[in-house]
Amino acid sequence: MKTFGKLAGGARLERMQGSSQWNGWHFANVHPILPGLRDPSVPMPSLKEFLYGGERRAPQHGLPQVHPLETWTRPPASGLRVTWLGHSTMLLEIDGRRVLTDPVWSKRCSPSQLVGPRRFQPVPIALSQLPALDLVVISHDHYDHLDHATIRALARTSVPFVTSLGVGAHLESWGVSPERISELDWWETHRLPGTDLEVTAAPSQHFSGRTPKTRNTTLWSSMVVRTQRHAIFFSGDTGLTTEYQRIRERLGPFDLVMLEVGAHHPAWGDMHLGPENALKAHSLLGGGTFLPVHWGTFSLAMHAWDQPAEVLIDLAPKVGAQLLMPQLGEPVEPAHAGAVVPWWRRVGNPSAVIEPMEMATMPASLPWPLD
Repeated sequence: MKTFGKLAGGARLERMQGSSQWNGWHFANVHPILPGLRDPSVPMPSLKEFLYGGERRAPQHGLPQVHPLETWTRPPASGLRVTWLGHSTMLLEIDGRRVLTDPVWSKRCSPSQLVGPRRFQPVPIALSQLPALDLVVISHDHYDHLDHATIRALARTSVPFVTSLGVGAHLESWGVSPERISELDWWETHRLPGTDLEVTAAPSQHFSGRTPKTRNTTLWSSMVVRTQRHAIFFSGDTGLTTEYQRIRERLGPFDLVMLEVGAHHPAWGDMHLGPENALKAHSLLGGGTFLPVHWGTFSLAMHAWDQPAEVLIDLAPKVGAQLLMPQLGEPVEPAHAGAVVPWWRRVGNPSAVIEPMEMATMPASLPWPLD
């Protein structure tokens, strides 16, 4: 199937094999897994449990959302604005440039649009309605981050791509010309020509592959987007790793930190964060306004669809983390972040009175034990 993508070969494969993350056969997580991240008493879920287990895995009614196009016509006063379009897809406006992360517009994150996890509702804006983009950033090649149909559509534009080592083979096979693709190893940086916009690939704790036979044949990364005025951290998919401290030292501080909080399970603790570990990662990164992503769009685990949000608004004030939790499609400026309004509680109850949740003013970089 074309949606599977393509394995790297030739010069691309030679470059991959020269990476310090390449172990001779495939890419590997080289940093030791922190103790306690995977609960050995919790077995891996069966396919049946994954497909049918859990309660309230999807909302029974549509989520509130905003059409962002009118706001996008006006530049952000602070120079930095973000629009969460669902899961890990964000439009970043950073000092006059527009960057799109892990774009997925398809109905399902799957090799087939007939089966597989289905999105709760359409993206707030059609792909064709996006304003002109300066860059597309792709963290890794899993279906909920790298979508065949979306890439095919973007291939018909002139927008350049920055991604992890090996992922360019997929992009080329779907019509993106090689000169528009920049593939990065960890700690490598690509500067958008003629601008001060830079993207640096950084460590994460995860895996890759679009079929069982192609597991870990491409690299997975977190990504840092930076100009002279602003810096943004995007986790991609990851478990908790002390590499976040090194990322802070080499690439921080950050005005905006986007960390995955959904699709987690105790048996997957070393490969996904979940809300509790996301707050620990946020502290290791040195704080910054925290936008939770990778939730509210697809059911990819057995927890309730809104569980990550509820855990975060309970725990974040206790550690002084400034949350930014906009509705889908709502453009927001991190510099103007205020009290969180738990909009997800209106789902199925439009008349509910929703009180803003005040955030604490303690510094978000407080030490947090990792055991």
